[in-house]
Amino acid sequence: MSFTHYRSLQDKVVLITGGASGIGEAFVRAFADNGAKVGFLDLQQDAGATLAAALSRSKHAPLFLRCDVTDTNALKAALETAHTQLGPASVLVNNAANDLRQIFADVTPEELDKTLAVNFRHVFFASQAVVPQMIGLGGGSIVNMSSMAWIAGAPELPGYAAAKAAIVGLTHSLARNLGKHRIRVNAIAPGLVLTEKQQKLWYPAKEDVARMVALQFIPDTIQPADIANLALFLAADDSRLITKQTFAVNGGRA
Repeated sequence: MSFTHYRSLQDKVVLITGGASGIGEAFVRAFADNGAKVGFLDLQQDAGATLAAALSRSKHAPLFLRCDVTDTNALKAALETAHTQLGPASVLVNNAANDLRQIFADVTPEELDKTLAVNFRHVFFASQAVVPQMIGLGGGSIVNMSSMAWIAGAPELPGYAAAKAAIVGLTHSLARNLGKHRIRVNAIAPGLVLTEKQQKLWYPAKEDVARMVALQFIPDTIQPADIANLALFLAADDSRLITKQTFAVNGGRA
């Protein structure tokens, strides 16, 4: 199959949270392949450094910054470092997340706070930090990662689902607030994406994957690159009048 390359992304600064593995890695690779100046944040030192080294011969070698996004001060500092080294950001992809399974009756206030911090709070404050850069550029695009989990009502993900629903609410609010600056704000809600982590932790058997794929209208597994292809479009000039939308990438699953 052949996929689009976006000339409008060349030399643009793109910042990605949670970019060292899984869907985030696909984002880093896709934007680097489109000639963007990519800065990505992640807590995984080895995976982040390995990915940056693997893409070092791209038009612009990606900048990896180790960061715990749940530490808001550290998050803001890392984003400022990216600003200093790469320039003002045209695109922000808020991707970092952790779909840790929980039993609703057993969740403590401390556990809920941690769940919201890793899945939602950084989205708010990363956007807050980067928006002034976009205003200075005369526009930009924020892509927030939601999930089908909150739409489907996944029973084993109460905190995660709540956070992913909150991301849609924030997306709507920011889209209305920032549209006058020509900043677009959209969300992506993936279905089951077969990352290495998902296969290892939650869907280790082929039968488990087949059962989920059978619920889709299109009988193909969803790959990280499928999500990255949509993010490229939402970041590029081709989507210049698209904002306040949440796009499901789920093979048509109801």
